[in-house]
Amino acid sequence: MSQSRHVPVMLQRCLDLLAPALERPGSVVVDCTLGLGGHSEALLTRFPEARLVALDRDKEALRLSGERLAPFGDRATLVHAVYDELPAVLERLGIARVQGVLFDLGVSSMQLDEADRGFAYAQDAPLDMRMDQTTGISAAEVLNTYPAGDLVRVLFQYGEEKQAKRIVSAIVRERVKEPFTNSARLVELIRDALPQAAKRTGGNPAKRTFQALRIEVNGELAVLERAIPAAVKALAVGGRIAVLSYHSLEDRLVKQVFAAGAATTAPPGLPVVPEQYQPRLKLLTRGAELPTEEEVAENRRAAPARLRGAQRIREEAE
Repeated sequence: MSQSRHVPVMLQRCLDLLAPALERPGSVVVDCTLGLGGHSEALLTRFPEARLVALDRDKEALRLSGERLAPFGDRATLVHAVYDELPAVLERLGIARVQGVLFDLGVSSMQLDEADRGFAYAQDAPLDMRMDQTTGISAAEVLNTYPAGDLVRVLFQYGEEKQAKRIVSAIVRERVKEPFTNSARLVELIRDALPQAAKRTGGNPAKRTFQALRIEVNGELAVLERAIPAAVKALAVGGRIAVLSYHSLEDRLVKQVFAAGAATTAPPGLPVVPEQYQPRLKLLTRGAELPTEEEVAENRRAAPARLRGAQRIREEAE
């Protein structure tokens, strides 16, 4: 497996954000999106006293990462799970609190590079897009079976695709003639459906539709909506969380959870804010941090990345 194709995004910055919480012996860090193990390997190397718990829903990713992380022995525990299952995973492992949590929400390089997974719009492949291929419905099934109204909602909400109605009416017309199975046909249909002006902006015109299908197939936003608050809750006081998102929907969700945690919940007008209303989080990034120009030049997949970090400063109010 070529390691060169997988460069972890904003790696140094993620490690620096988490460092103050992970330098103590006995600390536990959770990599909620193991992928090919780039971030995990760096965490284990930089923090020799830390133990790692890493989750992924993709069995092939777990197999490859298992080989990569084998030299670290029992310091690394790899678990087949979706990241909103974090509380159950920690309970099973007997871990009450963790010192660090990392999320890298991009589609793993492996999934983009393995043609037959159907994530990439640049090459023809079966329209699958499931991160865990043992369960759930494929992108082809979504395209072939969803009522037009639902498809429009998916493209508009998850792909922020302004031309959703136009694209969907073409899909509905074409799927009657022959069900969709491969990505090339969908890409071509989108190109034909879009007005000229829409094709001139923002890269491949199929990008937004593919993003929307991927989010729908994997239930990504619903999972994230549960996962980020659960991860914050799992942090010990002093623990830190870093989240890399790749589109505005994910970033907005992360921002809302962090902002709520960093705000006082006291009724307005109290002269002194009692302990139970004090903020539980301190924000570690001003807004979302972006990758440097140098990094984007070296790794184009870093371009859309947005990084937010927060630190747990007090327990939940009882």
